[in-house]
Amino acid sequence: MESKKIFVAGHKGMVGSAILRDLKKRGYKNILTADRQDLNLLDQRAVQKFFNDHQIDMVYLAAAKVGGIHANTIYPAEFIHENLLIQSNLIHAAHVSDIDRLLFLGSSCIYPKLAQQPMREDALLTGLLEPTNEPYAIAKIAGIKMCESYNRQYGRRYRSVMPTNLYGPNDNFHLENAHVLPALMRRLHEAKVNDVPSVTVWGTGRAMREFLHVDDMARASVFVMELDDETYAANTRPDLSHINVGTGKDCTIRELAESLVNVIGYEGRLEFDATKPDGTPRKLMDVSRISGMGWQPEIELEVGLRQTYRWFLENYTGLRGS
Repeated sequence: MESKKIFVAGHKGMVGSAILRDLKKRGYKNILTADRQDLNLLDQRAVQKFFNDHQIDMVYLAAAKVGGIHANTIYPAEFIHENLLIQSNLIHAAHVSDIDRLLFLGSSCIYPKLAQQPMREDALLTGLLEPTNEPYAIAKIAGIKMCESYNRQYGRRYRSVMPTNLYGPNDNFHLENAHVLPALMRRLHEAKVNDVPSVTVWGTGRAMREFLHVDDMARASVFVMELDDETYAANTRPDLSHINVGTGKDCTIRELAESLVNVIGYEGRLEFDATKPDGTPRKLMDVSRISGMGWQPEIELEVGLRQTYRWFLENYTGLRGS
């Protein structure tokens, strides 16, 4: 397996870079990556030429346009357009190039806004999506269904994993466009440095979220990719092939903010702006499938927050989203 040529699409993003680290740690040496200036994933011809030029055996599709509530609200057209193009170009190019193994990374936002908690894989397409990120969610659902369709029609072994909210090294720390955890970490840090007396958090603070360290997500991605066909088939269905990845534990946004205050050492006040949207009331993943196959997360939230804050401080001048 270590001799296979593996293409990690999106290797400079948070998830892609973590997968790259994990693969190298496991002894994989024949790993292919491409910067944006070398390969435009929005260009179908360029993507197909790239696949034609390289003898690729496996693909980790971690490339995506991502962001928090604010970014999804302001740029819905870009979120659906770019993600649909990236997925379609890469999945189809993999098929045309006779690549049998591909892992697609989705998102927990694929599930209905009011899905029963914790959210099981079979909740997909059973209700209305959260409006604030519906375009992104629809793109991700299309990616899952593309993988299932190529599997059904052509016998491919394309698999999909649905991560819960991720955090960790190489996250986007933009103050407006990032997800809640990295954006809040940066705001609290800068408030501490500048002696700002209070920090306002969007929403009531009552919304509940589950957070998974990206290094755990990388381990889960490689775990699912390397599962033997018998084990994978026994835990999925042809029309329900995606697998949830998370911790199975959640907390309120207020609790997250208070944990970050402790980790960062901010001494000011937290204020919550209830005029801003909370988003989905709760997003907790049912992870019984992947747990039953033998995978468990290793990094507790408090430990992960401290590790991430150390990385944040060490890389502050070159942060994504600066």
